[in-house]
Amino acid sequence: MTELPSEYHRRLPYGERMSPDPLVGRPFFPFEGDVQVVPLAEPVLPEPPRGGAAGGEPCVTCTAPDRFVIWRDEQWQLKAGFEPNGLPMVAVLEPREHYRLDNLPPELTATLGLMIQRVATAIRAIDGVGRTHFNRWGDGSEHFHLWFLARPLGMMQFRGAMIAAWDDMLPKVPQQEFEANSRTVAAALSEGGGEAVGVGRAG
Repeated sequence: MTELPSEYHRRLPYGERMSPDPLVGRPFFPFEGDVQVVPLAEPVLPEPPRGGAAGGEPCVTCTAPDRFVIWRDEQWQLKAGFEPNGLPMVAVLEPREHYRLDNLPPELTATLGLMIQRVATAIRAIDGVGRTHFNRWGDGSEHFHLWFLARPLGMMQFRGAMIAAWDDMLPKVPQQEFEANSRTVAAALSEGGGEAVGVGRAG
């Protein structure tokens, strides 16, 4: 086993299966019955480089900056349509230049809260969307990005972190509907500045 870096790591039961009981039966957990958790894997140290980091895969945003973009301004861009979604909208907000969270310039950091508010509001302009969830999962790409997920109105099971799992399992949104949703979001964002530039899957 790799030398473990902390007391937290040394306490974990590697190779064992955790009990799913704390989750099964919870209002937002989408599974029931005989749920089996995969065995806990040992840590991978050093961690493999993320996309865009030295030794990692090239940064997708930097190598194809226009791909999947549905809206942009001078600082930020919104992408959608990486693959068919089960939710009405799954989108990513990212700076147009390559920054990590820890080196995001003050002028971008100062506008991040406003952009979160604008994107969340724009996604709620889609017919039948109740709320917008957003998260930062930064383990795939070093280029700073935030994920936005549209929760359909009244679908209370989709609240919380498991909305991303529901997105994978739900019937996929038809292409025509996806494009209409993308246009709605891009147009709503454009009302506050920037430009609508596409429908996401093109490019």
